[in-house]
Amino acid sequence: MILGALEAGGTKMVCAIGDEKGVIIDKTIIKTTSPDETMPNIINFFKDKKIDAFGICSFGPIDLNRNSATYGYITTTPKLQWANYNIVGTIQEAFNVPIGFDTDVNGAALGEATYGCTRDVLSSIYITVGTGIGVGFYHDGSLLHGMLHPEAGHIMLKRHPLDHGKSVCSYHENCFEGLASGTSIEARWKRKAYELADEKLVWEIEAYYIAHAIINYIVTLMPHRIVLGGGVMHQKQLFPLIRSNVKSMLNGYIKTPEIQDIDNYIVPASLDDNQAILGCFKLAMMELYNTNSQIK
Repeated sequence: MILGALEAGGTKMVCAIGDEKGVIIDKTIIKTTSPDETMPNIINFFKDKKIDAFGICSFGPIDLNRNSATYGYITTTPKLQWANYNIVGTIQEAFNVPIGFDTDVNGAALGEATYGCTRDVLSSIYITVGTGIGVGFYHDGSLLHGMLHPEAGHIMLKRHPLDHGKSVCSYHENCFEGLASGTSIEARWKRKAYELADEKLVWEIEAYYIAHAIINYIVTLMPHRIVLGGGVMHQKQLFPLIRSNVKSMLNGYIKTPEIQDIDNYIVPASLDDNQAILGCFKLAMMELYNTNSQIK
């Protein structure tokens, strides 16, 4: 089985070919510019590869309602050249194969649940902390959707008392993404996150915000494991700070074996930054299976 994967990001498109075992056979990165420039390069990479099914995990917001006239579209994204763009339809027209579709962060959650560090638990959350912040929710073989996909990077947080900067979110003054994304770190400290590794206060404030968000996810969804990925989380000193803050903020209210073993409850991503690509492979397999079942 030959599977195509497209991890559609705002700055780069990661394209890969693999199989149902999660083996990546070939992979390339294409710069995200305009659809007219970017999509022909993507199609050219997959051309003549005899793809059986595709998985697409995209930045959003996206339309996941199969009954909607705009299913498969990137919708109200601030990346204006891609607003209201039919990304699934474009790939479908080029290849005419089953296509699974979800958000980039839900794809990462699915990748970890299928091939990575959450394979052994019933439910999990994947949080990406990078240029922006997104959260994917996985439970017992399914990804969480409602009237839209989760936008849990925009939950409201209490400000750290030593943070006097401005939110970088154009919609919310005190949301998780606005206060704790890589973009926010750079705006607050005038340097990129990787240049601030030895600045203790930077990571105390960052860990506070990430822990605050995690508390909200724990008490609402009670996941069996929480995975943290994205460029900011390459700062490994964050993990002990986050875990300590989570235990302090919970204040003994939740007492489960998972919380007691917090080092194995809040964990780093495990798939060498390929979790969304591997999630795309799984989406492709799920769509291919569903299509074949309907044919029968």
